[in-house]
Amino acid sequence: MTLTTFRIQLAVALCASALMGQNGNAPADAVIRSVRAAADASPAPDPSDPFWKDVRGVYATQGPHGNPMPALKTEIRSRWTPQNLYFLFICPYDKLYLKPQPVTGAETNKLWNWDVAEAFLGSDFEHIRQYKEFELSPQGEWVDLDINLVSAKPEGGWLWNSGFQVSARIDSSARVWYGVMKIPFSAVDSRAPKAGLRLRANFYRMQGPPPHRGGIAWQPTHSDTYHVPEAFGTLELAE
Repeated sequence: MTLTTFRIQLAVALCASALMGQNGNAPADAVIRSVRAAADASPAPDPSDPFWKDVRGVYATQGPHGNPMPALKTEIRSRWTPQNLYFLFICPYDKLYLKPQPVTGAETNKLWNWDVAEAFLGSDFEHIRQYKEFELSPQGEWVDLDINLVSAKPEGGWLWNSGFQVSARIDSSARVWYGVMKIPFSAVDSRAPKAGLRLRANFYRMQGPPPHRGGIAWQPTHSDTYHVPEAFGTLELAE
């Protein structure tokens, strides 16, 4: 992300915030509950895996501006331990748009130009323009960013390293891809995780090749950018 791109996104986000007239609080129904796991694991990107099987998720069903996108309805499930926060993305697709010659051993800057699932997470309910961004692709590529919309980080924050892990698989016959994120809790919040603790969160996807490329959002931003923290929902740690 170049500094120019960042400034454009910031300007759009500020305009969107003013238009929405929101105060940074999530709507009452914009809550995803992360279920405590008995132990850390390396869960498979598979909703039938025992780690995920009985976990109830939330759904991203709209485009960034709130337009319905039922064919791309995306499910997000979450679990947590005292060490890590986990997410499973279940992503139906029309046509995949994948980066040639993928690299999975190191992060891929500008991964958002291809098909990705994204988690935006923030722990500060007062300074909501500071948060973390995590992305993974259907091929298992990844990138993590330290976002500050008030004072831009060098290179847009992508040089930050959370230590998170990803896995992914594509079911071409069902036209669905699955992705898992395992994020060290300390990369998101300095507090010790416990049931009842809340984070600010939103989830997104970018899907398909240009010129028909589209986005899917859990909580629509009503903007051309996903970087509208006023639109975030809430993630709550649950037993």
